[in-house]
Amino acid sequence: MPKLEEYENHLAILGDRNSYSKSDPDATFMCMKEDHMMNGQLKLAYNVQIGTGNQFFTHYDFFSNRTDTLTFIPFMEGFCERDGFYPDQGVADSGYGSEENYEFMEKNDIEPFVKYNYFHKEQKKAFTNNTFLTQNLYYNQKEDYFVCPMGQHMKKVGDTTRTTESGYVSKIGIYEAENCNDCPLRCLCYKAKRNRRIEVNHNLNRHKQQVRELLTSLEGLFHRSQRPIEPEAVFGQTKYDKVYNRFRHFGQEKVESDFALFATAFNIEKLWRKMSKRKGKEQENQQIDKKWLINTFIFIVMFRLFQKKIKTE
Repeated sequence: MPKLEEYENHLAILGDRNSYSKSDPDATFMCMKEDHMMNGQLKLAYNVQIGTGNQFFTHYDFFSNRTDTLTFIPFMEGFCERDGFYPDQGVADSGYGSEENYEFMEKNDIEPFVKYNYFHKEQKKAFTNNTFLTQNLYYNQKEDYFVCPMGQHMKKVGDTTRTTESGYVSKIGIYEAENCNDCPLRCLCYKAKRNRRIEVNHNLNRHKQQVRELLTSLEGLFHRSQRPIEPEAVFGQTKYDKVYNRFRHFGQEKVESDFALFATAFNIEKLWRKMSKRKGKEQENQQIDKKWLINTFIFIVMFRLFQKKIKTE
């Protein structure tokens, strides 16, 4: 009985994760880029998500989940809770492109400049010229059937559902060809013994079409060129220029407070540098005391608000 109670306590702390640390139960063991032993050693870590604007920290959050896809919705909800509104546009890489996230952005009127898997691959000729791929098959929306390269209709034979780790349910349509036995292109089409069967998520394809149009527009090209500059530059300055590459506290509350101080100081320094570039040296020297008082006041107010939030939670 004592061992069973011990195991139950461990499972209660573990939750939906596959590991946790006894020294910091809020953290999870993850594969890190800094693998000094070159053996894929797991290390205690948090999945830190940040939002940036003009290379300023606009929001941050910590997750015990290693998958970026499942962090997008709670991150955006945290942004709305802190600032009182959702952003007009969401820009992210393909790690955040999923049906669940696209549905969330559509519901909250957020333009989805978020890539999905195979977005870049779809732009290549080898992909577009392959007529056997499901994405390139002709689809008759009115009568709900696909047409294979030999002209045979692939009619709908059923539906199925798939549930993600977060509980989101996707509806998948199943289409099957009538007879592929004597097809001369069968060796190029598929390798299964039965007739070819494909699974299609029409709702996801609808979102992908919208995202594809946005990302290939002039505004989308601008956001695609700016995305590596925005968060990646901030991460680089944080980890390498500021040598902030590990947390020095245990527990998520302490880690969040530590990162809040760093993010505030980071924004104040960047604001100071931008203001210094715009104004001349003489004018800067005259107003240096005023700037310092304003920035210090902002820093103290944000720190007090963050402390108050931790105490109330």
